[in-house]
Amino acid sequence: MPRAPRSIEEALSRARVFEGEYSASQLEASRQRLAQDLTEARWMQLFSEAGPTRNRPPTTLHEQAQHKLWSLSQNVITNDEAAGYIARFEDDRDPGGALAFACLLDLADAEQGAQFWWQFAAGAGNSTGALCLYLLHLRRGELRDAQHWASQIPGLENTDQYEPVPHEAIDPEAPAAGITMRFEATADDDSFVPDHAVKDTVDHLDVDELDDFGSIPQPSAGLADQLKELVTAAR
Repeated sequence: MPRAPRSIEEALSRARVFEGEYSASQLEASRQRLAQDLTEARWMQLFSEAGPTRNRPPTTLHEQAQHKLWSLSQNVITNDEAAGYIARFEDDRDPGGALAFACLLDLADAEQGAQFWWQFAAGAGNSTGALCLYLLHLRRGELRDAQHWASQIPGLENTDQYEPVPHEAIDPEAPAAGITMRFEATADDDSFVPDHAVKDTVDHLDVDELDDFGSIPQPSAGLADQLKELVTAAR
């Protein structure tokens, strides 16, 4: 798959056609490709012009995705069942435990490990894991990967899975236009687990070196109890 264009000029150069040598369907396909490339190029420009700050609400797409993924992860780890799933996850690699563990990792800035376990969860049919991947790729500006995971979510929502945060699709076909997944946040903004506290907990985990995936943190026997203490202290 071609990479997304880095500039408007590149998008235009990719879309050059010569009238008379193409069918009407080919011309229409070229117009659609140009529209998509220009939209992605505009978002890339916005990403480079503005970064998130603590003094204003998120405005660009990647800022919105960053804020929403943080909120979603906080809601997952503070769910009453999350510690139980993580307690079983060391011995039983179920998708619910993978989801909760990945959310912990991302809050601790262990993005590579979070992506691995979210993919594990989504691959096993967990739609919340796919939602996290959608937001992760939007946060990075990887719009086509985000669109892929957005398209996977509706097909996973009817499976019998641990989904602690209800969510629904707004328009899964157009992630470049804005956040297209809505979820119901239940955690109060004043009762979140501080990211530094999560990081202190995750920093002590064992790490496995996996081919093609790199350094992936692994759950520990005492991690569930540590999560319970963090959540209790935050409430």
